[in-house]
Amino acid sequence: MTTRATRGPRRRTVVALAVILSVLAAFVVRLVDIQVVSADAHVADSQSYIGGSNTIAGQRGTIVDSAGIPLAESVLVYDAELSPFVITELEEKDPELPWAEASEKIAAITGQTGDEVRKRVADALAVNPKSQYVELKKSLTTEQHIELRDLKLAYLHQTARETRVYPNGAVAGNIVGFLNGSGEAQAGIEKMDQSCLAPTDGAKTYRQGKDGVVIPGSEKITDAVDGGTVQLTINSDLNWYLQQMIAEEAQAQGAKGGTVTVVEVKTGKIRAAAEWPSLDPNDLDGASPSSWGSQIFHRDFEPGSTFKAITAAAVMEGAGVTPLSTVSAASKETFPNGAVINDAFTHPAYNYTLAGGLIDSSNVALSKFGTMVSPEVRYDYLQRFGVGEDTVGFPTEVSGILHPVSEWDSQSLYTTTFGQYFTVTAAQVAGAYQAIANGGEKIDLSLVESCTQPDGTVVAADEPQHDRIITEQTASDLTRMLENVAVQGGNADRIQVPGYRVTSKTGTAQVPDGKGGYKAGVYFTSMVGFAPVDDPQYVVVVTLDEPTKVVSSAATASAFQKAMTQVMKTYRVMPSSTPMDELLPKFE
Repeated sequence: MTTRATRGPRRRTVVALAVILSVLAAFVVRLVDIQVVSADAHVADSQSYIGGSNTIAGQRGTIVDSAGIPLAESVLVYDAELSPFVITELEEKDPELPWAEASEKIAAITGQTGDEVRKRVADALAVNPKSQYVELKKSLTTEQHIELRDLKLAYLHQTARETRVYPNGAVAGNIVGFLNGSGEAQAGIEKMDQSCLAPTDGAKTYRQGKDGVVIPGSEKITDAVDGGTVQLTINSDLNWYLQQMIAEEAQAQGAKGGTVTVVEVKTGKIRAAAEWPSLDPNDLDGASPSSWGSQIFHRDFEPGSTFKAITAAAVMEGAGVTPLSTVSAASKETFPNGAVINDAFTHPAYNYTLAGGLIDSSNVALSKFGTMVSPEVRYDYLQRFGVGEDTVGFPTEVSGILHPVSEWDSQSLYTTTFGQYFTVTAAQVAGAYQAIANGGEKIDLSLVESCTQPDGTVVAADEPQHDRIITEQTASDLTRMLENVAVQGGNADRIQVPGYRVTSKTGTAQVPDGKGGYKAGVYFTSMVGFAPVDDPQYVVVVTLDEPTKVVSSAATASAFQKAMTQVMKTYRVMPSSTPMDELLPKFE
């Protein structure tokens, strides 16, 4: 039974406790307001607080081929290190896992030997008995990281970092490009599509007191945004085959290098860009710096006879010439302005048709046909077919040299009719023949399909420009003449693709000696064509840099035939279903 005497003290105790709790609650509310609700305002007002931040790194995007196969990607690797001093300290305390056993377990995971691991530690201690650091192994995989972590060794530390890897090695390596040691894009698609691939770093910011303690509620996190995925037009399987093939062919011909470019006629998409010497971006030191770029976009050369087709287009449209129009042409002639033009072989004066001039690749005949229109007209057609302009905006791409007509002298007035006194790249040659194969409509070449952003949004590449640069009839006549070149020309037996009607044209360019002249007896050779003639699907361009076994453009015949055959197989192109038209006469 509670008496009045005991009721009084208990009531006072309850009241006192309630008062104390109320005061504490007020303090808590105020503390939350200061450090959480109004933390920013209070921190900003105080000069005694120190700001700090940590970068949250985003991951660089991936480069994939037309089928989504990765050609470049970023992966997380781990660098492991040991603390020799901590090892010695723990050894004195009889650890659960002695160093002799632990070093063997570590070595089994890192791919080293126990002796090697122990020697690293012993050497560090010999220099400094209190050494806190010795490198164990760099670039460990996630699996290795987890296995090492699970050993729970106090003296073993691992640091994560992002690194760039190229799963397909040298496949399209010259096109993909590479980064430097600081992760900065240096070449190729890595540089060309930096805006898509580059991540946006995030940050964690906070405020600290003078004692270094982070002030609660002052932390702010801005998430990192990873880079996007760049999809190329390149078919990596086709590119792999063509790289192996051109490497073999170039070496068999004693050439310094070689390239194969494949373009889809109806889209302008580059389906293969194969080169030798090739670059493996995983191993820059394994290739000469001269091979770090792409010869398809960086090497320009005089196209030679491959551009006789463009002269033919100019005179057919500008002077009413037809494939059967004729001129008299000997193998060497002196023109009215004193210029002397030679053919590659000796022959009497033939009454060459335009088709015959292309089939025999007569410089004299094309000079006479070419000057049926003004130099300004021919200059215009060279521009229409892409001479002097970039193709895809590849980093440091060269646009070639197209001298203005005012700089054409008595000799170049004629040499420009057969591919001299201006330069092009292999990509530009492919673009020119894409227009012929596509019925006269030139489509800008492309190397990139799209950029897929981290949220899944797909941003397609800009639609390529379409320009009608010659009529359909002119394109048809050119195609027929180029098929006759493939059938009646000197390389006919070596370039036929069974089941397919093919066009072709060779080019043999003199190589500048750097002194204003040309190297003696060496050439930059090329061959270009498309197939099937009755429904053109793909253009193939092959180049060889200074072949020595066969120095003429015939050196490219085998590589061209193999490349075109493989392209037809890769894309399962239907064989030709209509026979070739009647052969065109070379002479009247």
